[in-house]
Amino acid sequence: MKMNKVMTLVTAMTLAISITACGSNTPSKNAEPAPVTNATNKPAVAPEEVADPGLQPEEGASLIIWESKEERAFADEMAKQFTEKYNIPVKVEEVQATDQATKLTTDGPSGLAADVVMFPHDNVGRAVSAGLILPNDVFGEETTKNNTEASIQGVTVDGTLYGYPRAAETYALFYNKSLIKEAPKSFEDVIAFSKTFTDKSKNRYGIMWETGNLYFNYPFIATGGGYIYGENGTNKDDIGINIEGAVKGFETYMKLKEALPIQSGDITPDIKRSLFNAGDVAMDITGPWELAGYKEVLGDNLAIAPIPTIDGKPAISFSGIKSFFVNSFTQYPNAAKLFAQFASSKDSQLVLNKLVGSVPTNIEALDSDQIKNDPIIAGFALQVVNSNPMPIIPEMNNTWTPIGAALTEMWDNNKDPKEVLDKAVEQIKDLNNGVTK
Repeated sequence: MKMNKVMTLVTAMTLAISITACGSNTPSKNAEPAPVTNATNKPAVAPEEVADPGLQPEEGASLIIWESKEERAFADEMAKQFTEKYNIPVKVEEVQATDQATKLTTDGPSGLAADVVMFPHDNVGRAVSAGLILPNDVFGEETTKNNTEASIQGVTVDGTLYGYPRAAETYALFYNKSLIKEAPKSFEDVIAFSKTFTDKSKNRYGIMWETGNLYFNYPFIATGGGYIYGENGTNKDDIGINIEGAVKGFETYMKLKEALPIQSGDITPDIKRSLFNAGDVAMDITGPWELAGYKEVLGDNLAIAPIPTIDGKPAISFSGIKSFFVNSFTQYPNAAKLFAQFASSKDSQLVLNKLVGSVPTNIEALDSDQIKNDPIIAGFALQVVNSNPMPIIPEMNNTWTPIGAALTEMWDNNKDPKEVLDKAVEQIKDLNNGVTK
């Protein structure tokens, strides 16, 4: 998912319909987190008739699932297949993915929330802190084995796995094949091509991306070994944006001004989109949210590839993980866990890809012909493999402005990377510790 854009990507389409966790019209008056049940708890059918004998659904179970409007077709298909397999009714209600964690905060304790919810991984920390979701315990080992390391990391808090990953989102290199036949392998290749294409007087550039936005410039930090926060994004006191590898990455970043000789403030999503569609930008580093519009304009001339290498290493981007979670207040935790596992399996992720064009997190799905033979999705899939999930700790919010200011100082004013990054680290530490000046 596109994160923050940085902070403006989280948009709201709130649901106007109240629903209950058990599917009735009357909310529970004293909802409490569901107990963890096991194979001896009220099986809905005889054990020999159940496909997953290790976890029996509760007698009389019925489920409500929250799903975004854009991916409703997938949820409907999963509900149909799950009901056919387990004889458990499933109702799908539309709630935008970015609204679900907030809605769960109020509707979970009151007994009005869905049994299974789906939201981006950057909401996991607060959901866990509020006691809103159950751990992925029964299927944890299987989930971990079957999905990419980045997707598991994104839905794990303090060593406990909570999510059932189903899709990953990151940005990649979009390019216009009528202007550049093959994607450049390295940023050195980008500069070489741009020398033949970029003409500032004609507002024409070899490549364009938001040079002042941390989200899109994370590869220059991470590829050489830098990081936002240490311990997989969980240690607010360990900031790694100014270590040697990151500083070296930003030396490459600054060389790219030759390919894109304009100020950071003159690069906006609208400007970039307009120039790319018009053929005045040959390459654009952006995400799947631009795919439909670019495809409509460029048709078969649109292609996607991984971000060019930085200092000979595969570029590491930020990724967002969309995942199912089980509401801790559900009356049917076993049935809900079965659904979350069922709808996030390899086959289910391939259905999701077919219906909405998502990139799987399941390792076997990523390696399937369905993904590898789709040149657009394959480009994203290759980049997802080289991605880190955005840190989920609240202190991540304190990084955008200081690092954005450092990027602008480097790009616009040619300031020394180490100097401005050191300053950004101090600013982030002050914000994390509540220091006011």
